[in-house]
Amino acid sequence: MTERQQNASSSVPAAGLQQEQFLDVISKEEATRRFQQHLTLSPLGEEEVLLEAALGRVLAQDIISNIDVPAFDRSNVDGFALQAYDTYSAAEETPRLVRLNNENITPGQVPQIAITAGTATPVATGAIIPRGADAVIMIEETDFIDGQIEIHKAVTPGQNVTFAGTDIANGETVIRRGQLLTSREIGVLAALGIVQVSVYRKPRVAIISTGNEIVSPGQPLLPGTIYDSNASLLAAAVTELGGEPLSLGVIPDDEQKLADALQTAKIADVILLSGGTSKGAGDLSYRAVSELGSPGIVAHGVALKPGKPICLAVAEGKPVVVLPGFPTSAIFTFHEFVAPVIRAYSGIPAEQRETVTAEIPVRIHSDRGRTEYLLVGLIQNERGYTAYPMGKGSGAVTTFSLADGFITIPAQTEQLEAGSTVSVQRLGKQLQPADLVVIGSHCIGLDMILSRLHQRGITSKFMAVGSTGGLTAAQRGECDIAGVHLMDPSTGIYNTSFLTPGLELISGYQRLQGIVYRTGDERFMGKPIDDIFANIDNFANSTMINRNAGSGTRILIDRRLKGKKPPGYTVQAKSHNAVAVAVEQGRADWGLTIAPVASRYHLEFVPVQAEQYDFIIPQCRLERPAVQEFRRLLDDPQMRSALREIGLGA
Repeated sequence: MTERQQNASSSVPAAGLQQEQFLDVISKEEATRRFQQHLTLSPLGEEEVLLEAALGRVLAQDIISNIDVPAFDRSNVDGFALQAYDTYSAAEETPRLVRLNNENITPGQVPQIAITAGTATPVATGAIIPRGADAVIMIEETDFIDGQIEIHKAVTPGQNVTFAGTDIANGETVIRRGQLLTSREIGVLAALGIVQVSVYRKPRVAIISTGNEIVSPGQPLLPGTIYDSNASLLAAAVTELGGEPLSLGVIPDDEQKLADALQTAKIADVILLSGGTSKGAGDLSYRAVSELGSPGIVAHGVALKPGKPICLAVAEGKPVVVLPGFPTSAIFTFHEFVAPVIRAYSGIPAEQRETVTAEIPVRIHSDRGRTEYLLVGLIQNERGYTAYPMGKGSGAVTTFSLADGFITIPAQTEQLEAGSTVSVQRLGKQLQPADLVVIGSHCIGLDMILSRLHQRGITSKFMAVGSTGGLTAAQRGECDIAGVHLMDPSTGIYNTSFLTPGLELISGYQRLQGIVYRTGDERFMGKPIDDIFANIDNFANSTMINRNAGSGTRILIDRRLKGKKPPGYTVQAKSHNAVAVAVEQGRADWGLTIAPVASRYHLEFVPVQAEQYDFIIPQCRLERPAVQEFRRLLDDPQMRSALREIGLGA
């Protein structure tokens, strides 16, 4: 931090002292290469910490959910659970009447009465949806009349309902290794019931200030002395990068005291000295550092302004850096050479807030009369950025965690048209486009592949919008890869007939689809699948849980039902897990899902047919390095074996 060290190389040496010059002034790139080739730039190890101590730490293991969030189908509003069919054609002028059941469901209460045609049950926000209901009408859109409610507005199946597993599905990879844990991720972990997590150990960074003219803040400032600001400056920068600063104070120009301080500093993972980088006669840092261990000093003098006199060394694998004395030079060279090392050791990226302009790909509806803040995920393409609305709802704990930012919809705006340009406010993270953008249908196999890529240094961004949404995104050039399992109803063949010019299909793996039911249900036990579908209308009190329109599974269901609409047909879950949990908890008796999910929920499984889960890639993106690495990993025998172990045929 002193002018003495900065100017010593050009000053006239005192009598009897020898002036030394810089060993070699080299480029920043060459200095970085010499420095980093002796270092292992990876996290230093793992440790378990309690959730309340995890803020700002970096996750060391994937977090895979063992529960569904929510764990049940819940109401999003105060109102009445009913069958949407009973509200059709309802209007202010032509209301519909339904009878109220003798039950009032509050949060935490398990419903006892099933909803049947022409009946409804009062439910509070967050309460369990009773069996038989497929929608909730808001209390504001009804009137109470002698044990009945008068309905003034129609609702659709699924309206005002959040289905089990919609936010987080049992078995889903929720947060991946290497993620910086902010308040958003902490909320997700708490929602999963997690009390401690495995995080990377913070790198310890020893900080030594040198010079007779340096005094610590709080001490008397004598003539010719200055306060040590570099130690505090560097300690704060280390903390911002996820490190743990160890301040060893100010060491005067005394060779033995400096040597002793460096020996103490060896307990740290990184050693920083501030001041004493120039090659003047009074310089002790250079000699002391050169004696710490091999290979020793690898660069002394770099073609930078400011920061030319920096000294880079490595002692037995430990980085040792002597920074210039002036604060500006010190912090500049710190960020150029030291910060990348600390980031690698702690696994934490830098963050920077910003606002970006983006295009929305779909029409967005909003309620007139109130300002809406809509969370979005940003996807980069040739036109700039596309802002995809986060579709899990305001009650979802992962929505905020996974969002990149939000757009503000004014109170008097009812909708934003597809293709509209919006301003996106970032959520405190530096906008760093992912190496690989994947949009489409979610699959645990895809989770595994993306996690393996992440371990190889390839970042990814995945948005679950379903197979049809993924196909559309690929056609629009908004993703590198779309995961799809779309069956052509006329042929029963998956995916190939949906290709359009400019797209290429990459073979993925097979997933076995089948009916799930609870153990002991004699309506399904031991029956061939064709008999089950042929007689599904004759099963007494049997209720299905359907899949959302446009999904590959829904196409398969409709093909097998051949126009039949059994009880529960209008209740549409948005994931395989939501189907399984509805059956497990008795809100439905059967549904269609994949074998690995059935196994996870301990449900009986009757195979229907194998489906092909493939990947559609825009041809213009086939040669991108991240796409090529994805394809290599997909073909890797070990990856194929890992997929088979979780029940996905390859």
